[in-house]
Amino acid sequence: MKVVVRGNNLEQAMRVLKKKLQKDGRLKELKERQYFTKPSMLKREAKKRGIANYKKKQKKLMATRGY
Repeated sequence: MKVVVRGNNLEQAMRVLKKKLQKDGRLKELKERQYFTKPSMLKREAKKRGIANYKKKQKKLMATRGY
């Protein structure tokens, strides 16, 4: 990953790097690897994320269809 520092503005470059890491998903992965999580907890979290995504899609459909 490459970030260009322009005009000795290191703070701006750090913000750009942080955004790139978040978009890439590496920051989230690092936070997850910081502590051990049991496989059952991983399954539970994945199920919660799936349910949340399903509800979000349904809410969007209801708004577009109007019923």
